[in-house]
Amino acid sequence: MSDVPDLGPPPQRVTVDAEQVRRLVAGKFPQLAHLPVAPVANGGWDNWTFHLGAEMLVRLPSAAEYALAVDKEHRWLPALAARLPLPVPAPVAKGKPAEGYPYPWSIYRWLDGEPARADRVADPVRFATDLAEFLAALQGVDAAGGPQPGVHNWFRGGTLRTYGQEVEHALAELGDHVDAEPVREIWAAAFDAGWDGVDRWFHGDVAPGNLLLADGQLAAVIDFGTCGVGDPACDLAIAWTLLTSDGRQAFRARLSVDDATWARGRGWALWKTLATCAYTYGDPERTEEFGNARRALAEIVSEYAADIFPYRPA
Repeated sequence: MSDVPDLGPPPQRVTVDAEQVRRLVAGKFPQLAHLPVAPVANGGWDNWTFHLGAEMLVRLPSAAEYALAVDKEHRWLPALAARLPLPVPAPVAKGKPAEGYPYPWSIYRWLDGEPARADRVADPVRFATDLAEFLAALQGVDAAGGPQPGVHNWFRGGTLRTYGQEVEHALAELGDHVDAEPVREIWAAAFDAGWDGVDRWFHGDVAPGNLLLADGQLAAVIDFGTCGVGDPACDLAIAWTLLTSDGRQAFRARLSVDDATWARGRGWALWKTLATCAYTYGDPERTEEFGNARRALAEIVSEYAADIFPYRPA
């Protein structure tokens, strides 16, 4: 029997509209029923997100698998927030299934900021260093009793082998648009890069949309649905998917990342960019997203080939 976790079939997502959210809020929290409800622009995939007045938001998992993170976030976010140098989501209340919506849901405090983009970052090296400071603080939180990799976070913090089939599928989809030889070499190097087995906290989805900027500087980190304890290398993917070359070096230096961890982080970035390339390729509405993923993939391959931070398994 394989020891590689099975991701299972794609989640079966449900839809939610503002009127349904109004009824949910009014039924569970009548004291909040007067507040207007409106969808959040680009509110995410794992959860449907709605403004609740000016200072709160309602977050509703879009599938049963994503709903597994609700109790986890309510349990752990307040504890993590006390140890972190930047604001993170603060749970206000938790709702139950009702009004035709089948999962638990949450109300959070609203955090101001705009999603990070390379052209909106005022100082790329400072941004990278600030992000590294945040992740260093997160990794420094006591991991005892923290949530281990599982379906609740799609096995983030565990072995990269979980995503091996997705990498092969992406390569097949992209065909001649990707040079498969260096990709497979980088992927193999990531597999062979050992982890010390010491559990550390990780965010699990350090992506541009979950990093908020204010005046071009990192101001908050959101969406801890995939957080947990285990191998924190998954949080390094951002080094290739958003940071500049100088920023990437500053990021690595501040986190004191060893060669093996860097190789695993590169593997996570490779999986993410390949998957993005595969599902956006040929979609005229996602041309920009495809282009960004292609650039990140080229950066991963060129950095590995240049051997700037060499790691080759013995």
